[in-house]
Amino acid sequence: MPTMQEIATLAGVSRGTVDRVLNNRGGVSEETKKKILEIAEMSNYEPNKAGIALAVQKRNLKIGVLLFQQSGLFFEDIKRGLAEKNEELSVYGITLEYRQTDFDENAQLAAIRELVDSGINGLIIAPWNHELIKKELLRLEADGIPVITVNTDINDSHRIAYVGSNPFKCGQVAGGLMGMITGGSGRIGIITGSHELQGHEARIQGFLDILSKKYPNLSVSAIEECRDDDYRSFELVQKMLADDPKLNAFFFTAGGVYGGCKAIAAAEGDYKVITFDDIETTREYILSDVITATICQDPIAQGSRALSLLADILVLGKQPESSTNYTDINIKIKESL
Repeated sequence: MPTMQEIATLAGVSRGTVDRVLNNRGGVSEETKKKILEIAEMSNYEPNKAGIALAVQKRNLKIGVLLFQQSGLFFEDIKRGLAEKNEELSVYGITLEYRQTDFDENAQLAAIRELVDSGINGLIIAPWNHELIKKELLRLEADGIPVITVNTDINDSHRIAYVGSNPFKCGQVAGGLMGMITGGSGRIGIITGSHELQGHEARIQGFLDILSKKYPNLSVSAIEECRDDDYRSFELVQKMLADDPKLNAFFFTAGGVYGGCKAIAAAEGDYKVITFDDIETTREYILSDVITATICQDPIAQGSRALSLLADILVLGKQPESSTNYTDINIKIKESL
């Protein structure tokens, strides 16, 4: 394995220039940086991890984490993944600065600016899909603050990477399940969190895609937003049942499951219900036969992977191999709990 001095000799630059490039300190032209990195890669250079740790500790790295207040138990699992990964990376002394907001672009914008003002070096965010947020994330990029999106994404924001489930594929899985458990016939009520969250919308589109291709006798009666609020979900389900006596199935794309299922249970009909995630209240309704199946997206892995990618950027100057990092999905039914 070569030393920094040997790389410097091959590149025709000083050892200090190599040090700045390999430790992501800036101040080097893109052409020179590219040349040094190519030589380092070809010669299998590995940085001195102890030296890196010491240098990083002196930088007092702070990473902002911005999630939603809604679906609190789900996002607690993402935070758990972040905390566990940060414990693994404890040698670097990274501080995680958390904020959580409602489904509101102005609240999220204010939280981003608050985190930036606090001196964050990078941001992990579940973004509200709004032009204001996109513009703010573009500003962060211009200021050299890398952004990783988690659980849901946002287009054209120049974020470094997305970590989470493939929402369109999740919707397709839900559509396939719905076709199986209903016998391919019936009417479905869809309760979504918000049309302003890209992940929620993609799940609906994936679901409808499978219905249109494989189950022509399954139709959607209504699609309503509950904003991941249980009380609102309860009321919406009650209204759907009153408006359409032929309803025989429900698809919940996000939160509001507890409230919606409370209304379904009270109706005492034979309804097929598909949800997402396996938080405690959802498991209770699976065990009581209200929910037929739930699709899990590994929120702990989402948090862990997001921090791992951002730490690689900030500590090693290593960019993600892919801008899209999908976590595994799995299906749980009563018998698998």
